[in-house]
Amino acid sequence: MPRKPNQGRRRIHSNLAAIAPKVPEDAKLFLNRELSLLSFFRRVLEEALDETNPLLERVKFLAIVGSNLAEFFMVRVAGLMQQVGAGVIEMSIDGLTPAQQLAAVKNDARQLMNDARECLHNLLPLLGSAGIHVLDFAALDETQKGYVKQYFDVTVYPVLTPLAYDPGRPFPHISNMSLNLAILLRDEGGVSRFARIKVPNTLPRLLKVPPPAGAPGIYGRDAFEVYLVWLEQVIVEHLPRLFPGMQVLDACPFRVTRDAEVEIQDLEAEDLLESVERGVRERRFGSVVRLTIDSAMPDDIKKLLAENLNLEEDDIYTMRPPLGMSDLIQLYALDRPDLKDPPFIPFVSPAADGTNGDIFAAIRNQDILLHHPYDSFTPVIELLQAAARDPDVLAIKQTLYRVGRNSPVVQALMDAVRRGKQVAVLVELKARFDEESNIEWAKALESEGVHVVYGLLGLKTHSKTALVVRKEGDTIRRYLHLATGNYNPTTAQTYTDLGLFTCDEDMGADATDLFNYLTGYSAKKDYRKFLVAPINLRSGIETLIKREIERQQQGEKAHLIFKVNSLVDQSMIRLLYNASQAGVRVDLIVRGMCCLRPGVPGLSENIRVISIVSRFLEHSRIYYFHNGGTEQIYLGSADLMPRNLDRRVEVLFPVENPTLVRQIAERVLAVYLADNVKARQMQANGAYLRVKSQEGAESMNSQSWLIGRRPPA
Repeated sequence: MPRKPNQGRRRIHSNLAAIAPKVPEDAKLFLNRELSLLSFFRRVLEEALDETNPLLERVKFLAIVGSNLAEFFMVRVAGLMQQVGAGVIEMSIDGLTPAQQLAAVKNDARQLMNDARECLHNLLPLLGSAGIHVLDFAALDETQKGYVKQYFDVTVYPVLTPLAYDPGRPFPHISNMSLNLAILLRDEGGVSRFARIKVPNTLPRLLKVPPPAGAPGIYGRDAFEVYLVWLEQVIVEHLPRLFPGMQVLDACPFRVTRDAEVEIQDLEAEDLLESVERGVRERRFGSVVRLTIDSAMPDDIKKLLAENLNLEEDDIYTMRPPLGMSDLIQLYALDRPDLKDPPFIPFVSPAADGTNGDIFAAIRNQDILLHHPYDSFTPVIELLQAAARDPDVLAIKQTLYRVGRNSPVVQALMDAVRRGKQVAVLVELKARFDEESNIEWAKALESEGVHVVYGLLGLKTHSKTALVVRKEGDTIRRYLHLATGNYNPTTAQTYTDLGLFTCDEDMGADATDLFNYLTGYSAKKDYRKFLVAPINLRSGIETLIKREIERQQQGEKAHLIFKVNSLVDQSMIRLLYNASQAGVRVDLIVRGMCCLRPGVPGLSENIRVISIVSRFLEHSRIYYFHNGGTEQIYLGSADLMPRNLDRRVEVLFPVENPTLVRQIAERVLAVYLADNVKARQMQANGAYLRVKSQEGAESMNSQSWLIGRRPPA
């Protein structure tokens, strides 16, 4: 049965500090991962504040902050609250108990939420000046109000379901991330009543209304003008329709965030698909971890909500409206290219253009590197479509983590099985917040006869690998696509990722062994060229770092460049400290969490950490080793986190073509390291400062440079 809200959650009011273990002596060497993640959200907010960004791009970044914070509460804050409730006192690597971390992250998150709202209210006048008028209901004229009334009667009213709370009717369930109205009423006998209405998420949060009298039309001849009003305000103004005979005393918006970690008991599950489906259903009933309320909410309504949702004062976040910043993405969808980044057409490499020739011949001719979104994702789809059609292709094997809706990748796989190919797909059901989509894709693939597996017990499969087995004369050749990003054409337009086409025999054999590991009972402990977690990836990276240290100690030049999303793993951080102490130059490009302290004398003075937050989400993982001048580069899906190194199936693969190695080193990594527009450099205390251009130096925006680059000769 679904667990009741906050079931099993209890508060610890005792003095935890009195029973906490002694803080480790080396705690000062590390930064807190949760606070580091909030620092990343702060850098995203900086892009919303940056006046050099186009106006709707600033709005987009603001919506991303809202979405990021929601997930942070659903997962990270929820986890800390569970630990505190269970009396856990195990310390983080920086020496904080769960209770101390929880207090710190709530404080930072509250400030970030308030700053984001201040940013929005500074943007609204600018949007109005640009013809995008986001209005309060009170600002509408009579013509607009008449339009809204008709819209409410025809479209909104039939959808609404008032839910009363009284001795005969229990407090209604408040679904996760829903926007609601808490309504205080008085009946004819003078008795106060409470009701709740959910603001329907099936309707636009911002309702378009006609222009006021005398104003330009929605699509004026000389200028684009659009007028919008908040849906919750529309509902509030028409509440008497929903409560005839009652006096509406007050109506206040509120929003609930719940613990959204799906508890999958896969070690005990007889059917993993069924277990994940059950966990997704139960997510709706997770413990409440955040209540966001309008600053105008009276204390009695606030108290009623807190008691029924089992919340304490520090779980309640009083904010200036509007609530639910992620809904601002609706504004970004407006057709205003003049207020957005200039569009660009991804480059299609002739070497990878399957429409103009044989893509298999192209891969046989040379390894092909794609850098998305600057390079089109189309060749990846074309490889799978060609494999489905080609009579010489015998089998296709692929891992799918997040593929999105209407996936051409999945369609190609289903087409392949219809044409008689052997198709095996690992669908990772436990990809957080994509579980429902992946369940549907898994069922669709199975219905077509695809061999679908759901991964290994206790491990998420995060690697990005596609294998095509083709008969060529009397031999069998294996074609591979290996990547840092998901097989999702939509995110391939907004995430930076690298992909490699190759038919290297050793890597093809490694891919075969990998799929045997995923689909069968292979206990293989070594690979020819792949580094595979949890088997040899950690030890492989450690060996390569230690080799750089040895070369530096022998008087040779040594250099490490790692580009990752997160750097959290304690032993990896220690090893990078060792490299710095040995004199190895270490450049780290870390998008989000970083628990390493750079620039500490005697510890990490040779380590530089930068974070780039810009138009596209930095998602590629690159591991560069100078190797005495014979440079080595590995790409893959793994960050430097314990979960990636020890509790997931991850793959790092080598780039061996010298031309491609130089291309990544000089036209990717060097460009990022030279960024002095969108890069922030991390300080030893965890703060980030914008990288300043040296006097006379040209501005370098790495992503803009990559958009405008020309392909190498």
